[in-house]
Amino acid sequence: MATAPSVSYSMTVRLEVPASGTAVSQLTTVVESSGGSVTGLDVTASGHEKLRIDVTIAATSTAHADEIVQKLRTIEGVALGKVSDRTFLMHLGGKIEMSSKHPIRNRDDLSMIYTPGVARVCTQIAAHPEDARRLTIKRNSVAVVTDGSAVLGLGNIGPHAALPVMEGKAALFKRFAGIDAWPLCLDTQDTDEIVAIVKAIAPGFAGINLEDISAPRCFEIEARLREALDIPVFHDDQHGTAIVVLAALHNALRVVDKRLGDVRVVMSGAGAAGTAILKLLLEAGVRHAVVADIHGVVHAGREDLVDAERDSPLRWIADNTNPEGVTGTLREAVVGADVFIGVSAPDVLDAADVAAMADNAIVFALANPDPEIDPAIARQTAAVVATGRSDFPNQINNVLVFPGVFRGLLDAQSRTVSIDMMLAAARALADVVGEGELNANYIVPSVFNERVSGAVAGAVRQAAQHADTAPAPLPGPAEE
Repeated sequence: MATAPSVSYSMTVRLEVPASGTAVSQLTTVVESSGGSVTGLDVTASGHEKLRIDVTIAATSTAHADEIVQKLRTIEGVALGKVSDRTFLMHLGGKIEMSSKHPIRNRDDLSMIYTPGVARVCTQIAAHPEDARRLTIKRNSVAVVTDGSAVLGLGNIGPHAALPVMEGKAALFKRFAGIDAWPLCLDTQDTDEIVAIVKAIAPGFAGINLEDISAPRCFEIEARLREALDIPVFHDDQHGTAIVVLAALHNALRVVDKRLGDVRVVMSGAGAAGTAILKLLLEAGVRHAVVADIHGVVHAGREDLVDAERDSPLRWIADNTNPEGVTGTLREAVVGADVFIGVSAPDVLDAADVAAMADNAIVFALANPDPEIDPAIARQTAAVVATGRSDFPNQINNVLVFPGVFRGLLDAQSRTVSIDMMLAAARALADVVGEGELNANYIVPSVFNERVSGAVAGAVRQAAQHADTAPAPLPGPAEE
């Protein structure tokens, strides 16, 4: 699948060129003929003989960027200086920092923020532990916890390499919901140790966001922590993805005028995200669902599942889906299906497979960066197509929900996350797209839509309070 130049692979190249002549136009020609894109050209110094120019270039990959630089070196009269990878520059020294909410200008400030004044606050919390939410950062803090075992599309890269992703997550929490999130990358992949560590650090947080932990360990870790802690535990790879998929499906069905309970859904992928999507869809009212993994359609009679433990994830899928008893391959299963949802691997379907689906088919090809089918090919016969990518319409992106979900949980002082809260979040996200805005290429709002986080937070907060899982909401700043 052809990939367009992306800011993810952008660089700034410092060049010295003759002040006269065609060197500048040659730069642009070389970049564009190499498949790159010039996104900025700035003269940073000028003399009678020479110009110093910073050229910002978008490429399709690291190798492509290197290729463009080598071609720039061949232009006569051009001298290359520093080449800066803009993404790496953004990560220098990390992307987040801690800052004080109060200035420390004199001895009085010091005495109240720290010793001796802080001792009075400590004594108050020791006598009334619930006051920690009111008198410490706990009220607005979330731990972003990973073991680095299933990072993005990179796999098991470990805690050090996972830290840039967790920093990014923390930055998004702050940007979209005003939440102070702290990346905690654990140097263990032992389930018991992870559970013990998170339990031990939990007093400092009002919520736990599990991130990039491989299946099936993530299921057990989340379940045990939810049982042990009195603060919400949310595995975003599972539940964040599921909420956005359900919201997008609500709106896609509005476009094609079909009902959730009537459509036949075929899923590719039975890992953490796939299982969570399936469970939420079933709770929302889907009645005809078929799931396929690398071994084909999941069904109770499949050889590897006949003797499987009843509480194993795949066995659960076999027992709760596929009412028609479909067997065989994914390609066989999608024939006549209304909806395809992929959270698996690239190129598992082709144009003929999508054409064999029902009229007005919906295709969510969410594998990233390379989806289950090229979206442009799927769109030739499917009515609605969504991906996990930012360079196609209808991006299924978890950032649409996890900031708002936690904002609502924290505001309600919720002690848990329930299915009802997730269903409420999905409905709220879907409703952000108004009737006059809805079309086949706009079934989910932009991540920068200012209404998204507030709508999701409000729905989750209301659902949490109705569930009676939380005390009265914390007072706002004006009430304190």
